[in-house]
Amino acid sequence: GWLDGRHPGPVERRAAGRAGGEALMVVLNTDGSGRRLGQGDARPCVDGAARARVSAGIGSVDCVVLCDEDTPLELITALELDVLVKGADYSRAQTVGADVVEARGGRVRHVELVAGFSTSKIVERFRASS
Repeated sequence: GWLDGRHPGPVERRAAGRAGGEALMVVLNTDGSGRRLGQGDARPCVDGAARARVSAGIGSVDCVVLCDEDTPLELITALELDVLVKGADYSRAQTVGADVVEARGGRVRHVELVAGFSTSKIVERFRASS
């Protein structure tokens, strides 16, 4: 994911992910992959190394990986995950690697979003006020 801001949404998704397994790895898009995937030149607001450091500082996170690929499919395949967690704003069909995880007996969890919180909207409000 992109995870350019901190609010309750990403924290809740991490807690739900941690509850589903023995260890929690967070995979973040690098600055370049995020731009290629449509976040635009105005993002990230915080660079990849800083986003990884903040993510690693959340108690439920065991490991953070920056992924420069357009999708984490190769990483998901290599890691042989038992559980893949994604926000509920993604369908199963939109969840990269869902088929790989399920084919080896794992499961995919879509965690509900926290109402009223969106990093994109927070960034928009901040920019409008400055």
